[in-house]
Amino acid sequence: MTTQEKLDKGLLLPLMESFYTLQGEGHHSGKAAYFIRIGGCDVGCHWCDVKESWNAALHPATATDTIVDDCLKYPNTVVVTGGEPLQWNLEYLTKKLHQQHFILHIETSGSDTLTGEWDWICLSPKRNKLPVPQIYPKANELKVIIRSKQDFAFAEEQATKVSASCQLYLQPEWSVREKIIPLLTDYVMKNPKWKVSIQMHKYLNIP
Repeated sequence: MTTQEKLDKGLLLPLMESFYTLQGEGHHSGKAAYFIRIGGCDVGCHWCDVKESWNAALHPATATDTIVDDCLKYPNTVVVTGGEPLQWNLEYLTKKLHQQHFILHIETSGSDTLTGEWDWICLSPKRNKLPVPQIYPKANELKVIIRSKQDFAFAEEQATKVSASCQLYLQPEWSVREKIIPLLTDYVMKNPKWKVSIQMHKYLNIP
């Protein structure tokens, strides 16, 4: 089987990094978790703080079984992120991790077809490449990045597409947080279906 065939089947993944830390954003902020960051992204958010993840070719095609074995050293929550992890087939990864009784979270823009079985789906949609329609009803958490006042309208539009049980979060874009946080705070107080997500890990200076 060629490397490309193994990538297509999810037996290999372009692993950028993996690390044990605290979840810094959204509904599960403050919880310990093991993060798997997969390389490759064609969404291209200009504010992305891991642009080095975009080019999958820069990150070694790593055996998924090896990735799973590394998870066994840590407690039971695994977060798969990127890049855009759904550029890859994640069925094999989630099957193997669930066999080891891990709780599995994914952080995704939703711009590619959902693969894998997940216990928590954090959907963070981007204007420049919108989510595929099928992922909206499956999202447990909608997290919209707020960089300008116009983003509030985008957030409301996205909120109409998720289920009634989906948790709704607005998160200030880090580089303009001092300007945005007062606007965001006021907006959430006027629209309490939303909650504020802060990038706690950046304040704590952890990965």
